[in-house]
Amino acid sequence: MAMYWGTSRWNAVEIMEAYSIARQFNLVPPVCEQAEYHYFQRDKVELHLPELYHKIGVGAMTWSPLACGLLTGKYNEGVPESSRAAMKGYSWLKERLCSDEGKKQLSKIKELHLLADRLNCTPAQLAIAWCLRSEGVSSVLLGVSNTEQLLENLGSLRVLSQLTPPLIAEMDALLGNKPRGTKKEARS
Repeated sequence: MAMYWGTSRWNAVEIMEAYSIARQFNLVPPVCEQAEYHYFQRDKVELHLPELYHKIGVGAMTWSPLACGLLTGKYNEGVPESSRAAMKGYSWLKERLCSDEGKKQLSKIKELHLLADRLNCTPAQLAIAWCLRSEGVSSVLLGVSNTEQLLENLGSLRVLSQLTPPLIAEMDALLGNKPRGTKKEARS
């Protein structure tokens, strides 16, 4: 018997339908949606999932908070040979990085790194804390290659308290991609 279960990459209508069917047949409804969420992938978590969070308690278990390493700065000067974007099977990532949109994102990332310096944290810690600040986010899935990366990423918990409403507004202005219609999303 399932105690808890969730969905992955489902839209809000599909999640609500699963919830309704589960309730109708006295089954355990979904409790979370696994969704990609980072600076450049915001719409689902900030626009579509909050209503489900408030109506039926479905939280977001987010993945790719560092956008495949893009937000760490490893691609600021090109694609390193040892990086994921240089691996066979990841040509889509390399193409994305080299596109006009990718270059615009890299420019914004450099600005965010200056903000991380101001906060005395790493770019990865800032990006993960930014994900955690969203009210409906239950957890952020991390992918690390070594213990040092894990410890660095866990340091984002110390950064979370520094993400004040004025700082989030500054980040939103820098990113220029806050979804329209976003309701209150920051934790108090």
